[in-house]
Amino acid sequence: MMTIKHNLLTAVAAGLLFSGCATEPGRKTAVGAGVGGLIGAAAGAIIGNQSGEASKGALVGAGVGGLIGGAVGNAKEANEKGVPKPKE
Repeated sequence: MMTIKHNLLTAVAAGLLFSGCATEPGRKTAVGAGVGGLIGAAAGAIIGNQSGEASKGALVGAGVGGLIGGAVGNAKEANEKGVPKPKE
């Protein structure tokens, strides 16, 4: 049980580190990757725990979740750039 907590804490710290270092133009992409990585790590640890490989599951889940979250954040940014802002 302590291994799962340690892996999740590491994933949370890494996600916060990466999302906190984002610059404004790529912020949604970075935040999406961080949040996706956290969710993926948690899901991977839970699923991996069923087979006794919680740490491997957390790593795989963090990688896949980070990629998907980054892609979603990047798509949101691209969509916002293409839409003109309303005039005040």
